[in-house]
Amino acid sequence: MAATLELESTLTDRYQTTVPDAVRRALKLGKRDKIRYLVQPDGSAVITRAAAAPEDDPALDKFLSFLAHDIESHPGRVRGLDAGLARRIRSLVKGVKVDLDAELAPEDE
Repeated sequence: MAATLELESTLTDRYQTTVPDAVRRALKLGKRDKIRYLVQPDGSAVITRAAAAPEDDPALDKFLSFLAHDIESHPGRVRGLDAGLARRIRSLVKGVKVDLDAELAPEDE
């Protein structure tokens, strides 16, 4: 049987706290993951990793986490967009209309 962990964290003046490292590891929590709280009638609470929303894309989430980690680890690599590249991008999409709320065609899904 797995050992029970009993840990504490402190609330800031803004009611925020840091999830202890052992809890993050036990729940396999990463940056931007959601936490679910189940408060019992006796005042105790159970904390679990919230299930990903159905619209979440695990591949995209991992890629975005990778990017966030890389930017955090190597901020010097972040550079502004070159003006020539920006002009090239504008020329490639000139006249293209996109409706982000439109349904995808079956062949595009």
